[in-house]
Amino acid sequence: MIKNAKIVYHGGDYNPDQWDEKTVEEDMRLFHKAEINFVVLPVFSWAKLEPEEGVYDFGWLDKLMDTFEKNNIKVGMATPTTAQPAWLSKKYPEVLPVDKQGRKRTHGMRVFFCVNSPKYRERAAAIAEQMAKRYAKHPALALWHVANEYGTFCYCPTCEAKFRTWLKEKYGTLDNLNEKWNTAFWGRTLYSFDEIMLPTELNDDYRFNPSVNLDYRRFMTDSTIACFENEAQILRKYNPDITIQTNISGHIENLDQFKMVKHMDIAAWDNYPKPSDDKSFIAYKHDLMRGLNNGESYMMQEQSPNQQNWQPYSKLKRPGELRMLSYQAIAHGSDTCSYFQLRQSVAGQEMFHGAVISHAGHENTRTFREVSRIGAELSRMGDTFLGGKRPAKVGIVFDWDNWWALEYAAAYCLPNKNFNYLKRISKYHKVLFERNIPLDIISVDADFCKYDVVLAPYLFMTKTGLAERIETFVKQGGTFLTTTMSGIVDEYNRAVFGEYPGKLKELLGIWVEEVDALPPEEKNKIVMDAPEGFTKEAYVCANHCDIIHTRGAEVLAHYGKDFYVNQPVVTKHTYGDGTAYYVGTEPEDAFLADIIGKICTEKGIAAPYRTTGNVELTERVNDKYKTVFALNYDKENAAFIELGTQTWKEMITGQEVSGRYEIAPYDVAVFRKEGSPD
Repeated sequence: MIKNAKIVYHGGDYNPDQWDEKTVEEDMRLFHKAEINFVVLPVFSWAKLEPEEGVYDFGWLDKLMDTFEKNNIKVGMATPTTAQPAWLSKKYPEVLPVDKQGRKRTHGMRVFFCVNSPKYRERAAAIAEQMAKRYAKHPALALWHVANEYGTFCYCPTCEAKFRTWLKEKYGTLDNLNEKWNTAFWGRTLYSFDEIMLPTELNDDYRFNPSVNLDYRRFMTDSTIACFENEAQILRKYNPDITIQTNISGHIENLDQFKMVKHMDIAAWDNYPKPSDDKSFIAYKHDLMRGLNNGESYMMQEQSPNQQNWQPYSKLKRPGELRMLSYQAIAHGSDTCSYFQLRQSVAGQEMFHGAVISHAGHENTRTFREVSRIGAELSRMGDTFLGGKRPAKVGIVFDWDNWWALEYAAAYCLPNKNFNYLKRISKYHKVLFERNIPLDIISVDADFCKYDVVLAPYLFMTKTGLAERIETFVKQGGTFLTTTMSGIVDEYNRAVFGEYPGKLKELLGIWVEEVDALPPEEKNKIVMDAPEGFTKEAYVCANHCDIIHTRGAEVLAHYGKDFYVNQPVVTKHTYGDGTAYYVGTEPEDAFLADIIGKICTEKGIAAPYRTTGNVELTERVNDKYKTVFALNYDKENAAFIELGTQTWKEMITGQEVSGRYEIAPYDVAVFRKEGSPD
């Protein structure tokens, strides 16, 4: 959680560089009215703070910090290094990135720098130190926010040289690298590290080599971590008691966020769902952010108070939608409710992006009223759920190396190109979400034995020691489920020799001979051999079809057609005191709902409270309270939650309640159990 936080931080990005003192004074009045208690600044102000190299102007920021202190508003102070000044790009052009097409980019845009540039890091460290000296002990400072939305890849000579060094440190010798990259294929054997090039679109050998691309993503993650630490270590030096973080873009694929967040005090991310996104998919990303923080609370760093101007259609948020999205984030583990931005920009790329204070400049807008309502409700809750964790007995494995390796393989060598790892994993999450069953999204390094059930769909890459830890988990009574496209490669992206699914085959009691790939218009069937607990006798399947042979596993279902008709497609294997399932295809959602539902029933896992209607239910538990969130997404009908005989305090209304509680259409209820969280 955020160090020293006593309240939910409600606020967001503020860019006062655009405004005069009179406007700032008016904003203080409006912030109080909306119960804004937190601002993030000066994210994009490097040029104003350092108008020329080594010349600093902090007077305007000093005034603002004192103004916020006087108004009891906390500050998330950003180092402004996401947007370098023009003088830096012009004087030191090596700080500018080279894109994948080999083009040197010109100045402009944010996050448009080479994370490996020594000159960029030198100047970024210099301004970070100036800010730390000045503000590290300021009473308004709540946390440090380093740069903004890292994720730009660079392919410049500096990155090429550092990539070669990184590979030398990783592999030690060229012989080892040649073996792991299998450079003997196509005659690409390397005799010097200086022969290694970057996987740009100018280099088809490397552009289409999954192993090279995988290592380059790993290298860029490590490079970005070093760039973050270049500033973070300075901030820590001046005040180690202040939380340090950066925000994760909604486009999360570029960098391994499990590795990134290990270097931060808390995970933070920007929630910008598409209007068409299902509520379960938004919840899935929130759960992933909590997973990055080892199940601890995280920060929702940004969301739009209204429309998102950079999407294809700038659709307005409907009345109540912002409130529902805000409570969904909090229910899943966020300790903040933040917006981009607080006052709408007068011009520029995001001048029509939604804001708490619109171009109208006053409080008489629908968005301002909704934000004010959220602020008032959160203010009444105080520290009720701060730092609260979500108890869970089910874990879903998510891994960036798997994501990258699978999608590179799908692009260049897998039998089926229709693969989206993020969306495929979300199908398993959705089953639990729709049943209000608590879950954690976990890394491959997690302690599986904390859970009763572990789901690991598409575990394409089996890293060293992973199979053995899964075996231990199952032997001790755990239930494990994995799927097609699992156990195929090692951490170097080399195919396993021997039978698929590699090191998992003994645990699963099967081996996979071949994998068929179905075009989108072609389907097969999962026909149940053991239909108990399933709602249908047959289900549709598509995309991948594994041809499976059993070695001790029980066959739960077989294929309905093609030359592998009647061969196994779903199996179950007793291993030690536990059970391992294998689903050898891409099943329809109804099958996933049935098999995961059956597993949870057998393990005694269910929603913590009974509800009716379209209700999302979550719990958060800290050392003082248990808090239950119930969100009714039905816009026309009330829903109910059964709270039992114990007395709860409903935090929005202040009522003491028990038994059956009605939740109005498209409304939220938050219940706190007084005293011990047990």
